[in-house]
Parts: sequence; C-alpha cells; structure tokens
Amino acid sequence: MTLSFSIPKRGNSPIKKLSLKLRTGFDSHRVDGWISNALARGVTELDLLIILYTADYYLLSSKYFRNLVTLKLNSVRVDWLAAGDIFLPMLKTLVLHSVRLCVDKYFFSALPALEELVLVSVNWGGKDVNVSNASLKILTVNYNICLGTFSVDTPSLVYFCFTEYVAIDYPVVIMQNLFEARISLLVTQDQIERARAPNIDWVEDDVVLRLVNMEKLIKGIRNVQYMYLSPNTLEVLSLCCESMPVFNNLKSLTLKSHKSRGWQAMPVLLRNCPHLETLVLEGILHHVTDKCGYACDCVSREEKGCSLTSCPVKVLEIKGFRGTIKEMHMIKHFVNYFPCLMETNIYIEESGPPKLRVPQVCEFIAEMMEHYGKSSSFNVQLLVGGYLYKKWTAQ
Repeated sequence: MTLSFSIPKRGNSPIKKLSLKLRTGFDSHRVDGWISNALARGVTELDLLIILYTADYYLLSSKYFRNLVTLKLNSVRVDWLAAGDIFLPMLKTLVLHSVRLCVDKYFFSALPALEELVLVSVNWGGKDVNVSNASLKILTVNYNICLGTFSVDTPSLVYFCFTEYVAIDYPVVIMQNLFEARISLLVTQDQIERARAPNIDWVEDDVVLRLVNMEKLIKGIRNVQYMYLSPNTLEVLSLCCESMPVFNNLKSLTLKSHKSRGWQAMPVLLRNCPHLETLVLEGILHHVTDKCGYACDCVSREEKGCSLTSCPVKVLEIKGFRGTIKEMHMIKHFVNYFPCLMETNIYIEESGPPKLRVPQVCEFIAEMMEHYGKSSSFNVQLLVGGYLYKKWTAQ
C-alpha cells in the first residue's frame, strides 16, 4: 500500500494530532517511525486504525506516550506488560476498539488524569478485568471478548454504559457518585430458558450463577439518578428480586421491553425506587408470567397493580405505542394505579402503521379521562411523529 503523505523528519515544528488509517501491506517500521517522530514533537492526540485481514495484530510500542492527552487505538495489539512500568500522567481520553490488550490490574491506576474510557470489542484473553481509577468520569464498555471477572473501582464516575456479555463475577463495584447508567446485558435464549426453569440450583449451574452475580453490579450502581435497562437486563434481574437494592436517588427510569422478555423484576424494582419521578417505557408488550401481573394487567388477580400503588412516579412516557387493545388496557391500568401520576405522554410508533387509527386511540383516551377521578391537573398527551397531536386534561 502506498501512502500519499509522510511526516518530515527534519525540523522541530510541533504536532498536535496524528491520525493514521492503515490496511494490510503497510511498512510497520515506517509507521513506527512516524508515530515516534510525532510523539517526540509533542503530539497530544493519537488516533490509530489498522485493518488487518488475518489474525495478526500490529504490536504497538509504548515509547513516548507520556505526553499524550487523547489516545484512540483500533485493531492493534497493545502489550504493556512487556513494556514494564507504564505511567501516562496527561492522558484524559482512552478509546480502545478491537484491541488485543495485555495489561495488569494496576494499568488503569497508572492514568491519573483519565476522564473518559471506552472499551469496545477488546480481547482480554480470559483475564480478569479491573478498571480502577480515581479520576475517571465516563466509562463505556461494549461487546468485549473473553472477560473473566469484571471489577470497577471508580469513585468519580458519573456516566456508565455497559452493553456486555455476562462476566463470571463482579467482585468490586464502586460508583458512589454515578449520575447515569445504561445497562444492556447480552444473553442467549438458552441462558434465559435456564434462568426461567423451576427449582434452579444456582451452585450447580454455572450459567445461572453468572446471571445471579449480576446483582453485585446492580448494587454498585444504586446511587444512580438516571437509569436505562434493556429487556435482557430486566429479565435477568428477576433472579435478583430478593436482593434488589433500594435506589434512593433514582429520579428517572427507562425500561425497554420486548415480547420475548419478561417483567418479573418490575414489581420489586418499582417498589425500590422511593423517589422516582419519571418512568419511560420503550414498548409495553412483554413475555407474560405469573409474577409480572403485580405491575401490569396481564394476569387476573386480586393483588393486581399493588406494586404500582407505592410508586411515586409523576410522569409516565409510553414509547413505541402501536395502538393495540392490549396496550390501551395496560395504559389504563397504569393510570388507575399510579397514585401520584400527573402526566402521561404516549408516542405513536413511527416505524409502521399502528393497529388502530389515531382517531380510535383518541376516542379511547377521551373515554378513559371521563372515568378518571383523581387530580384535575392530570393530563394525557398523544404524540405522532414526535409532534403533539392532542392533549386531554382531567375535568
């Protein structure tokens, strides 16, 4: 491969940023020279993407890294164990994508100024992962490979995005200042079926034990104020109902639903959010079980809705609404049982035609409002395509 530029070797003019995108066939010694030259001349941001068509990795040296402020690596092999002691005192942003990473448990502690860490498709080789850093504020962990255990000791963290396969265990989870968390577990249907099986022996079943260990991660984020849970995550939490933490600081909860995933954890989750103000449901159709009936009207029982009556939520948002009869009955159920509800916003699904036309939905809402006997300040808004279509206020 021929490159259309080179970095002058002579002169000492400063360089702030170096971005290299390479494919198979490049001269590794030449690339090493460019990187070393740029780093020696004060570059503070390095963005390196190497696309290889084989199993080989480009081995990146750690020379001259001490002055970097931003480091972005894609498809390289980083062996900082072989490099000896690593100390990057100025590094604030580290992005690792499709990287084969060899570091010890003290590596992230050697980045004292780090504020943002992104780990995407990192191959850990089955090693335990320990993200320990006192200054880190933003942590994104997506689709990593060969995770052993996963520990997080980040007392300054304010944003945590975790889209990940279930680790073996979560020995340490410290995030006491967390503001927002987004948890999306990646699980198979087989894992879900084993978790649903009656009379589970958690000690004997390693797969289920991994899922149960998720409770440690959830306990570690209990101080969060805004939280998003995926359908898989909500289903897995059904194994942790007895040990569910109390989310005393949680103000806004977003739950994404799927017709193949259950709401078994919904009742205890809502009861354990004593200061919840906003509940966002991205879809309300879900896998029906004998336990979700405490939070919805799927199962007929005398205790129907009992978990909602203790929830202080004031604003309810329903997204992905298709206009089905079942959905409308569930909305009526929420309106009837949330005692502090002041506002309900219903967003019509845009990706396909609703099962009922908008005028029919309007008739249903109008009828529901006629029988609503609570605060006169309660209102319902119907939004189509993101725009307000009609608003109703209780009389």
